[in-house]
Amino acid sequence: MHTFEYMAPPSIDETLDVLAERRDDAKVLAGGQSLVPLLNYRLARPRVVVDVNALPLDRVSVAGDRLRIGALTRHATLEESTELARACPLLREAAALIGNVRVRTLGTLGGSLAHADPAAELPMAMVALDARFDVAGRGGRRTVAARDFFTGYLTSVLAPDELLVDVEIPLLRGAGWAVEELSRRAGDFAIVAVTALIHLDARGRVDDVRIAFGGVGPTPVRVAVAEDLLLGAEPTPERLGEAADAARDALSPESDAFVSAAYRRLLAGVLARRALTRAVTRAMEIR
Repeated sequence: MHTFEYMAPPSIDETLDVLAERRDDAKVLAGGQSLVPLLNYRLARPRVVVDVNALPLDRVSVAGDRLRIGALTRHATLEESTELARACPLLREAAALIGNVRVRTLGTLGGSLAHADPAAELPMAMVALDARFDVAGRGGRRTVAARDFFTGYLTSVLAPDELLVDVEIPLLRGAGWAVEELSRRAGDFAIVAVTALIHLDARGRVDDVRIAFGGVGPTPVRVAVAEDLLLGAEPTPERLGEAADAARDALSPESDAFVSAAYRRLLAGVLARRALTRAVTRAMEIR
């Protein structure tokens, strides 16, 4: 049996002190939906578990064109908050696909991002949204772009003595959105997931587009070649299909115990077309 010390510092500064002193021996406990399975499977063997649930990191605020979400915000809040739904409806759609009700009730935004599973919905969504992460350490704070935060499978730039405290999202108002994924069972991690954001100008042409994938590599992936095909163009079904095909061809997924790389690539193209089509439909309705 593996035993560990349990600590629940009452402030952010005290938490950072513990992480700085214990470093690789410490693991942060938020919602527990990532850490507890790792403990159960003996994939993590910390000497101290640092419970951060008492920290004031669950606030949500909208100021102008910026949305700020605390790292301890639960998935259920992302799914159910009317304020968040108005500001960034993409987050509601992504959060609703996470696990089950128990997972969404306990799991946290910061926990999902720090866990850095490339098949998870929220890391992919943050890359699509051009989010920025506020990371705190005992030596100060730094801001990391979502596209630079994830470095590999279950790895990120987060150091052992740092804590993800806030996420800031620049709002793309008036954009259409969609999240598509396929999983073996409802609530499982996606075999492939796609997020699409599209904004149309006054002429009905695409003036901003983001296409991000999960489950197709060691990190969430933005596909610039597909986005470039749509920028400045009328989003006809033919052009959307070309962009989806370009995205598919740009990906280099791997085979695993469940599906082949070829199937995963094919699925990415199909889901990209669906996501782009729904995003355009919503963008047209908003105009």
